[in-house]
Amino acid sequence: MKPVVLFGASRGLGFAVARHFRERDIDVYAMVRKPESAAALEELGVKVTLGDALEQNSIKSFLEDVPKDVVAVSTMGSFQADNPVDYIGHRMVINELEQRSIRRFVMVTSLGCGDSWAYLSDKAKAVFGQAVREKSLAESWLATSPLDYTILRPGGLQDGEATEQGVLSSQGEVHGLITRSEVARLIQTLLLDDTSIGKIYACVDPVFTRNFNN
Repeated sequence: MKPVVLFGASRGLGFAVARHFRERDIDVYAMVRKPESAAALEELGVKVTLGDALEQNSIKSFLEDVPKDVVAVSTMGSFQADNPVDYIGHRMVINELEQRSIRRFVMVTSLGCGDSWAYLSDKAKAVFGQAVREKSLAESWLATSPLDYTILRPGGLQDGEATEQGVLSSQGEVHGLITRSEVARLIQTLLLDDTSIGKIYACVDPVFTRNFNN
């Protein structure tokens, strides 16, 4: 598989994605904002560059230093941050990818984005609504770009190992949980599947959700 350029790698889902690919000896290039975030990634063998996804020049410099033949993944998010990266950061990343030969891009958002907003509970809208709206704007920006994109909307993210039971859905109402490791596995599956280009998927893990609830 081609090397992976990863945005949002410093913690949570992004770190799980970096670990997944490195465990399979796939080169990963990541840009992180805080120096203290770099050490754990470097221990995995990730090639880390310091930069800020809210600064166009940082993104440009980062992408200039990675190999030309790569695929890109973003798990960026900034719930309740003073300067959210969900839309503006993704918009700048997408714009820079357009200027290069990096065409394949998987962007991870969340359930509730775009046309799945109607399925989000009132409580979730009150708590996460602003972030979901920002991510929805990023989805729209990406969908009108020339990139070979896939959008992935995971359910509630949990710790735990990959189960290989995660389900991708492209229609209807979806609710549930899924481990970050399982999302990472699904991201690789999508990157290797050209039929996923131009599509939007939700993903949950019925087995994990059932076990969690029990």
